[in-house]
Amino acid sequence: MVSKDPKIVTAEMANPYLKPPSMSTSQSLKTFIYNRETGAVMGRTASSWGKIGLFYLIFYGVLAALVAICFWGFFQTLDPRIPRWQLERSIIGTNPGLGFRPQPPLENVESTLIWYRGTDSENYKYWVDSLQAFLKDYITPGSIPGLGANINKCDYNQPPPPGKVCDVDVKNWNPCTKENQYNYHKSAPCIFLKLNKIYGWRPEFYNDTESLPEKMPLELKKHILSVKANNSLELNTVWVSCEGENPADQENIGPIRYIPRRGFPGYFYPFENSEGYLSPLVAVHFVRPRTGILINVECKAWAKNIQHRRHEKLGAVHFELMID
Repeated sequence: MVSKDPKIVTAEMANPYLKPPSMSTSQSLKTFIYNRETGAVMGRTASSWGKIGLFYLIFYGVLAALVAICFWGFFQTLDPRIPRWQLERSIIGTNPGLGFRPQPPLENVESTLIWYRGTDSENYKYWVDSLQAFLKDYITPGSIPGLGANINKCDYNQPPPPGKVCDVDVKNWNPCTKENQYNYHKSAPCIFLKLNKIYGWRPEFYNDTESLPEKMPLELKKHILSVKANNSLELNTVWVSCEGENPADQENIGPIRYIPRRGFPGYFYPFENSEGYLSPLVAVHFVRPRTGILINVECKAWAKNIQHRRHEKLGAVHFELMID
């Protein structure tokens, strides 16, 4: 076998434009993974790998440090409790939404129908368990160590001190209690209402009975007038009304009780994200709803600065009740 002339080999190495010797695919792959002649691994020598590795280590290290500094500077401008944008300047705005519990299962996320059989404990078990999960923090307030001292018994004559919050004692709201299965077994269920929290929002109360809106239910107007006749501070309340949407619904819905009162007490506002704060609730007890028929229910919260837009769930909420 005749060896190549050393001069030719030197010329080939010096001229990068010469066509490299042909190799099979497997041989080319093996040479790429490890080249015995140059000691290169995947096209780079150990020195080359070390240099490029050091470069990227420094590059990404500096990049990570810059990102961390930016995040640190950003978080210095934020307060963990007080939102930067509030009320009119926030996305939430100044009109609170009204929500209800219990809600249908997640697989029926768009549904607002509460449907069960009052004679079947397994059938209404979901609704009772759902309410129990929602009311867990209300039933055991201050369960987090250190929060108990922040919760106060409040009333209209004794609002909470600055930084303190009011207790919502749902344990004595008979018949809307866990021990009574929230009255679902008697086909006279309890539905709980709450206003969404908006930081810094203060309700404008209807404590001037001459300004009661025309669309307010007559029965609620009479209630407010009776409260005013007693010169009570209870006028400082975000009132609540629930009624059937249509004449047929109004006929089938039956009597309604509001527990513990007809609205959300004003001493719960404004919401300032204090430790242990729980939104006030109203339990709506449907005393004798007609069974075997669908009842459309609309509930509204009433204050001068609450507008009602049901489809946007602002100030009002709709749900259906059907008891077999």
